[in-house]
Amino acid sequence: QVQLVESGGGWVQAGGSLSLSCTASGIIFSINSMAWYRQGTGKQRELVALLTSDGSTNYEDSVKGRFTISRDSAKNTVYLQMNSLKPEDTAVYYCKANLKSYGRAYRDYWGQGTQVTVSS
Repeated sequence: QVQLVESGGGWVQAGGSLSLSCTASGIIFSINSMAWYRQGTGKQRELVALLTSDGSTNYEDSVKGRFTISRDSAKNTVYLQMNSLKPEDTAVYYCKANLKSYGRAYRDYWGQGTQVTVSS
């Protein structure tokens, strides 16, 4: 089965930086898009950044200019560079890939999530 594993979460002071990574493993024929979502305590999950196969990106308004999503196609890995972090960025960050595994249609796969805590 396809598996997504995130890493890089942790604790940081406001104004600091963190880098997240997510690697998809298994039998993967094609990746349509990869994205980062987050969910703070008591809040709904929201899309943070999206990267499509053609290289297009989309960001949630509050992270524009601070976060950057990128990829290493050879490694099936997506990254999220987070700068100028704010306490409001505290959340569990989830990686999602829309991909086609061998013999199957495109579908969404989710990682387990990694905690990011920004202190003031």
